[in-house]
Amino acid sequence: MKDILPLIPQRPPFVMLDNLVTADETTATSRYKIEERNIFVADGCLTEPALIENIAQTAAARMGYLCRLKNEPVPVGFIGAVQNLEIGQLPAVGDEIETTIGIKNQVFDVTIISGRITCGEKLIAACDMKIFINSAINS
Repeated sequence: MKDILPLIPQRPPFVMLDNLVTADETTATSRYKIEERNIFVADGCLTEPALIENIAQTAAARMGYLCRLKNEPVPVGFIGAVQNLEIGQLPAVGDEIETTIGIKNQVFDVTIISGRITCGEKLIAACDMKIFINSAINS
């Protein structure tokens, strides 16, 4: 899905996705091309906070996509914790990254995901993330 904005609560300049490639009940994949104008670019590379945000936004886009299929409002989520973060390389301006998330566990309004970012064929970042959905905002 190329029009990503209806699926996520973020708005420019904080959007870290170009499109949602796949999404289902347990996984999602997104792509993002790094541009010089990104507010998280420093010294020609996308910085660590943007990689974490990219993983979170991929999870948000998955949820947004599934909600739109059901004609439900798109919920707002918040990063509750990031664990096991490994960053092997920062992508450069002009690189396209592909991010895949998988649902590890979901209990009530808390979802635990694993996220992996590749650039070309190389794994450049990975982490586990706890995401809280704010039900009060969505009701």
